[in-house]
Amino acid sequence: MNTTAKIKKNYQFIKIKKLVIVSILIGFLSAFLGIVLKNATEYYESIFFHRATINSVFFVVFPIFGLSIIFFLREYLFKKKENKGIKEIFESVNSKSKNLPSYKIPSHFINGLLTVVSGGSTGIEVSTVVATATIGAVAQRKQNVFRQYKTELICAGISAGITVLFSSPIAGILFSFEVISKKITRAFILSNVISVTVAYALCYILHEEPLFAVDVTTWHLKAAPYFILLGVLAAIHSVYLTRAVLFFKAQFYKIKEAHFKIILGSLILSLSFILFPQLYGEGYHTMKILFLNPNATTLTFSLALTFIGIILLKPIVTSATLASGGDGGVFAPSLFIGAFLGLFLALLLNRYLDANVIPLNFMIIGMAAVLSSSIHAPFTAIFLVCGLTNDYTLFLPILVVCLISKYTAKMIYPFTVYTYSPTLAK
Repeated sequence: MNTTAKIKKNYQFIKIKKLVIVSILIGFLSAFLGIVLKNATEYYESIFFHRATINSVFFVVFPIFGLSIIFFLREYLFKKKENKGIKEIFESVNSKSKNLPSYKIPSHFINGLLTVVSGGSTGIEVSTVVATATIGAVAQRKQNVFRQYKTELICAGISAGITVLFSSPIAGILFSFEVISKKITRAFILSNVISVTVAYALCYILHEEPLFAVDVTTWHLKAAPYFILLGVLAAIHSVYLTRAVLFFKAQFYKIKEAHFKIILGSLILSLSFILFPQLYGEGYHTMKILFLNPNATTLTFSLALTFIGIILLKPIVTSATLASGGDGGVFAPSLFIGAFLGLFLALLLNRYLDANVIPLNFMIIGMAAVLSSSIHAPFTAIFLVCGLTNDYTLFLPILVVCLISKYTAKMIYPFTVYTYSPTLAK
């Protein structure tokens, strides 16, 4: 009896030791991939965007070029299979037989990079999530001892990827829990904590800075009703974004010729970029400009029209990008829309109601609110946005608004881009 117990104990120890080692490896590889993709995208996107602002012809050339290259890569290099985004991960974790194939790592890395630098109005977040999930999935298949930890190791890769993109280990773990796993086990905690620790350590060593440098000083309780209003508006707009993506994908699916999809998608993108260059790519370059001094911004008629145009067009441009073959998801578009929506609402309140609210606060809360309602993951949105800005001053109002926006959005439309299926919708 003692011998059997000792053998079991030794086996458990070996299993835990191997889980620790593989979690370190997944954390490092996923973090390294995320950092390289993030920096490469930011660097080349700025070059392409600068060229296009000098000569508007490139607003036409870049989208059609990028989408065409993605099509040929998918057709001749990546087994003619379209990237389904996060739905691929759901299919894998919910099935013992379905696995994420290893080619998904270069596929999402290259296609995500090409989509954004050529103007695709999405972001690299979903590309990173699927690529890093695949790192976890490949590691899980290497030894029989890891078979039972399929979901945990996939989530470990995702957590590390989100950590380096948004400088927030907590957001990484919460996203894996709220969106992918939806359950917590001891193996989940162990593998994910280790992977995000390794990822965050790599960020520290490489001096990876938060995406936005902001200086939040305070917030006022008198602004609470306006925060609630922002939460409701964010929910409505996130449903608009979700429905737009689903509608465009359904309509483009009916087009059988791939080159027609590319031409139509590129046409929508090009016209939108010529009207509003701020819509080019993931939009972080524009958001950085907004964050420079939003509190000093004065609302004029032309500025109001620009805000309305950008807020209304962004979901359409994102949808056209995804429907015509681009890689990505709704992370970056949600943050972009939230920043513009929050700032526009604050400027309107200050001009017409003399509310004296702080525009910077509304930008940050708006980012979290739209993301929360778009992916139905309020706690991920809270820590992700706080990590992005490296500031937790607004934690309480963000918490309240994220919960309001999520549940309002669910009341209006119960699905996200990632959870929708035609069967469930009937």
